[in-house]
This record gives sequence, C-alpha cells and structure tokens, in this order.
Amino acid sequence: MNERSKLAQGQAGVMLLEALIAILIFSLGILSLVALQATAIQLTGDAKYRTDATLLANRLIGQMWVSDGNLDAFATGGAAYDAWLADVSGPEGLPGVVAASDGVASTLPTVTVDAAGVVVVTLFWRTPEMAADAAGHRHIIVSQIVRNP
Repeated sequence: MNERSKLAQGQAGVMLLEALIAILIFSLGILSLVALQATAIQLTGDAKYRTDATLLANRLIGQMWVSDGNLDAFATGGAAYDAWLADVSGPEGLPGVVAASDGVASTLPTVTVDAAGVVVVTLFWRTPEMAADAAGHRHIIVSQIVRNP
C-alpha cells in the first residue's frame, strides 16, 4: 500500500460525519425558532388581554366624565357598574372573569371612588391556559374626576 491509499482510508466517512453534524446543528436551529414562535404567540395573546383591559377601564372612566356627576353609580355595586360589568364579562370582554365560588377566587373588576373624585379601576382576568384557582392577571387604572363648579 502506498502512502496515498492509507491517507484515503483514514479519511473514509469523514464527509458523512460532517454532514450529520451539520444536520444536527440545523435541526437545533429550527427547533429554537419553533420555540421562539410559540413564545411570541403567547406574549401576543397576553398583550391583547392587557389592551382590552385598558380599553374597558378607559371606557368606564369616559362614561364617568360625561355622566351627571354621580360617580357613586359607577362604583362596585352601582347601576352603571353593573351595565359595564356585562361588557367586561361578556364575549367581547376579558376571559375568566367570574364571581368567587368554591376554590375559585373572584376575578370581578372593582371600582372605588373617594370623596376627592379619585377613581381606582382594577380589572382581573385569567387566560384560558390558567388554572381556575390561579391568581390571574391584574390591571389597575387610577384617575381623578373633578368638575368645575
């Protein structure tokens, strides 16, 4: 055997090994992209719920500004609050908005109004992936509504 054939025998299969390593690296890259895409989809859904919570709270505050000045009707338990609650817990509202029951914490929104006209709107929701007993998400908006005499 000459020197050249010994070298060729020592190199046999190296190209196959290099191809397998390249396929492995490529596969890991594709799997990473799939995981990144799944995370991006979940974060987009979470952002949608936060945006919806902000819009619902701002709509209530807007109704308070154009009301006749009776802000107590918008506080938790008031007539205007009950109408707004139907929007929050309806099909176009936030997911997982429920009253408290056995083992399930309440996710009903709360609205408080103090004597100085400071309004605190707190919205709670659970995404469809969350367990019924999970604490859920919370969004708080504070505003002051004062009318000139």
